Amino acid sequence: MNKILSKEHFSQNVVKFVVDAPMIARSRRPGHFVIVRCGEHGERIPLTITDADVDKGTITLVIQAVGESTKKMCALEPGEYFTDVVGPLGQATHIEKVGTVVCCGGGVGVAPLLPIVKAMKEAGNRVITVLAARTKDLIILESEVRPYSDEVIIMTDDGSYGKKGLVTNGVEEVILREKVDLVVTIGPAIMMKFVSLLTKKYEVPTMCSLNTIMVDGTGMCGACRVTVDGKTKFVCIDGPEFDAHKVDFDEMLMRLRSYN
Repeated sequence: MNKILSKEHFSQNVVKFVVDAPMIARSRRPGHFVIVRCGEHGERIPLTITDADVDKGTITLVIQAVGESTKKMCALEPGEYFTDVVGPLGQATHIEKVGTVVCCGGGVGVAPLLPIVKAMKEAGNRVITVLAARTKDLIILESEVRPYSDEVIIMTDDGSYGKKGLVTNGVEEVILREKVDLVVTIGPAIMMKFVSLLTKKYEVPTMCSLNTIMVDGTGMCGACRVTVDGKTKFVCIDGPEFDAHKVDFDEMLMRLRSYN
C-alpha cells in the first residue's frame, strides 16, 4: 500500500497527489507510468508519473475523475492509501540535445509533459512550452513548467487566459518565427492528430504520447493496439510514445469512441 502525503485540487475533477513510493521514485524516467489500484477489487488505472523526488521517496500523480474508479481515487485524502502503485512501466522518453523543442500539452496532458519539459531543458535544449485548455481554470502545472521553459505560451479556447485559440495556433506561431527541431505533444487524441498534421506540413519531427488509450497497462488486454507505420503496436509496452507522423490517429479515435 502507498500512502498519500498531500493532495491539491487543480479543478473540481482534476487532483494532484504526492504519494510515498521510494523505489519507483529512484528508477522512474520521463515517459514512464504506473498502474494504480484503489481497493482490493479496484480497477487497474494507468497513470503517467508527473514528477518524482528521490530524496523524499515520493512520486506525483495527476488524476482526472471521469469514471467510478478515478472518482473513488480523487475522493481519497492525505493519510489514506492507494492499494497498489506498480511501476515504473513503459518505455522512457528518448532525451537528447537537438536544439529547439516545442512541448505542447492539452488539459491533463500537461501532467505527463512536465517531466519531458524538465529533461529536455536539462539536456541543453531551448524549450518552448505551449499549454492549452478550454478555459483558464483548466490550465494546470503552469508554475511547474515555467522554470524549465525558455518561453511559455498559453492558449485557451475562450480567450479567458493567454491567447485565444487552439494549441495548434500556438505551435504554428513558433514554427513560423524560428527553426524548431522537435515537437512533443501530449493530450486528447484529436489534439495530437491535428498537431501532427500541422508539423508534418512543416516537416518538423514530432513525438506523441498515447497513454490515453491504455487500459490494462501490461499488454494483456490488447485494448491499446495502435497502428504505427503500418504495424500493430501496444501503447503500454511499445510506448507510450511514438513518432506522431506514423500513428494512424483515425483508427485510434475510432477505438476510443467505442468506450463512450
